[in-house]
Amino acid sequence: MEKMINQIKTLYLKYKEIINYIFFGGCTFVVNFVSYFILTNFINIDEVISNMIAWVISVLFAYITNKLFVFESKTEGFKATLKELVSFFLARIVSGILCDVGTFALMIRVLHINDIIAKIVTQIMVIIMNYVFSKLIIFKKSKERTKENEKSN
Repeated sequence: MEKMINQIKTLYLKYKEIINYIFFGGCTFVVNFVSYFILTNFINIDEVISNMIAWVISVLFAYITNKLFVFESKTEGFKATLKELVSFFLARIVSGILCDVGTFALMIRVLHINDIIAKIVTQIMVIIMNYVFSKLIIFKKSKERTKENEKSN
């Protein structure tokens, strides 16, 4: 049993970033859905407005969890954190426009692909694109800076 636990731990540590990204992505989905449900059903806000607010809440949640638990980003100061946050939101907007809206419309209107299949494909694209943006652009510099600081100490 102990050997199996150690193997699981080793696998988790090897794929920690991806596992955490998937886990917190699922949590982000729940935050979005619950926020939308509360806003529409208990606060009686219009569905479109509720969807926009839920998106902002879920992207903010995703930023915090990605920063702390997935990419373990360490920014110094308010300005650096704000820049990282804005970059995160902009990346989410870009992936939303390119995949969630643009590619989805292309798939169902031009290529005549079933909307459910198109939605699944575009969501996979969004997840991959958001991971790449986060890993290579948004949290990269902060992570590299942390490694450099650790080497100099």
